[in-house]
Amino acid sequence: MSHAEDQAGTRRDFLYYATAGAGAVATGAAVWPLVNQMNPSADVRALSSIRVDVSGVDTGTQLTVKWLGKPVFIRRRTEKEIEEGRAVNLADLVDQNAENANIDAAAPATDENRTLDEAGEWLVMMGVCTHLGCVPLGNNSGEYDGWFCPCHGSHYDTAGRIRKGPAPRNLPVPKAAFADDTTILLG
Repeated sequence: MSHAEDQAGTRRDFLYYATAGAGAVATGAAVWPLVNQMNPSADVRALSSIRVDVSGVDTGTQLTVKWLGKPVFIRRRTEKEIEEGRAVNLADLVDQNAENANIDAAAPATDENRTLDEAGEWLVMMGVCTHLGCVPLGNNSGEYDGWFCPCHGSHYDTAGRIRKGPAPRNLPVPKAAFADDTTILLG
């Protein structure tokens, strides 16, 4: 093999690699805008978490806020509501899972596993019936002093657990935490 043949092979290899590299860069430049358009926009990312001031929520009242296009119930429960929620036998529940995004998915639906604080005073949950997506009525509605969905007759207790009616699951508890004494961070 002559020296000229050896150099020709090297140039050929260089041309192959240079062409492949240029093709990869061109493909990446063409595909990136298509992939990037699927990312959420800045306004959507900004709404993925919100801060809610709960300083004006009195014991026994509920605040409803809109988050991600859905209502969220924030209830400051009374001692009676807490006692009623904690007295429920888990065997009496339709859905025995806590449905709480803040804890393990397999956690039982005890009152303690559904509330935001240890004392059980604060209950935060999505305000969408798990049957067909209606918005249940609150303020001690229904047979269990919690929420009632008049569309198809689902009754939820003081911890937002389904007790009677066609709804298959408890009202879900979203990601939530106290940012400070008077502010709840959703998301």
